[in-house]
Amino acid sequence: MSRLLLVPWSQVGAETLHAHALPVDNARMPSKWYTVVVDCADPAKVAEFWAAVLGYQVIFNAPDEVVIAKDEHTYPGLAFVPVPESKTVKNRLHIDLNPDDQQAEVERLLALGAKQVDIGQGDVSWVVLADPEGNEFCVLRARDQD
Repeated sequence: MSRLLLVPWSQVGAETLHAHALPVDNARMPSKWYTVVVDCADPAKVAEFWAAVLGYQVIFNAPDEVVIAKDEHTYPGLAFVPVPESKTVKNRLHIDLNPDDQQAEVERLLALGAKQVDIGQGDVSWVVLADPEGNEFCVLRARDQD
């Protein structure tokens, strides 16, 4: 059985990735989703918000990166890294949440620090919110996930 060593993204350079690249083998499994990286001004604050939203925990915490996941063995997770610039336009990638009760979840998220935002979505069945640094995400009506 293969073992996977999890290394914080901030500690992996391009040289490391290329030096350890495996030859292409079409019989192998495709890549597995590890994390989504979120650029932000205050990684600890944004990570704390998303951990509360998703019921996740902080599994790695350093000044240059905070990672949250369900637990240390379950992925994908979210990684938060500091960047000097602030967010200026609508996200090109966002998270959709699927609660049992949309209205109750929107109220809970607003209490955690989310803000309702209008990105031109019009009259739709989902609610667009933004995290404390303005990253948009959607709260859907309940959908089966079986």
